Amino acid sequence: MAPGNQTILSSTPLQILFYLNSWYFAAFYLAEILMFVYKGVMLPYPSDNLVLDLVLLLLFLALESLRIFYGWKGNLCERSLASCVSVFILFPCAALAVYYLLLQTFVLRLEFILSSVLLAFYSLEFLLGLLSISAFSRSRVY
Repeated sequence: MAPGNQTILSSTPLQILFYLNSWYFAAFYLAEILMFVYKGVMLPYPSDNLVLDLVLLLLFLALESLRIFYGWKGNLCERSLASCVSVFILFPCAALAVYYLLLQTFVLRLEFILSSVLLAFYSLEFLLGLLSISAFSRSRVY
């Protein structure tokens, strides 16, 4: 291959999913905070469980921010290591989404819907991330 004719391997659909998921997660996070305020005031929420759920929500924010950052940069720079880190961080994020979908003390219908949509985003990003990592790994950079 001639030096000026390099093929672009980064995935546009994956990049669009990262962008949409970053905005969706911001809305999800804000909605969860507001629902915790509602549940803390209106429902007999045990204080220990409320603290646990809020700490897990903060952990979720940190992990999701790291995942989107590494996925975004790994895809744009065509780096398989950063993309692998993003896919690896996807598993604890999916576990936390399942926790908010099914396992917290009180699950509101809105939380169920929001977490289900988030898991759909995760499944698409997982598939496209694996395809991108495969494409990045097959290319030879000299």
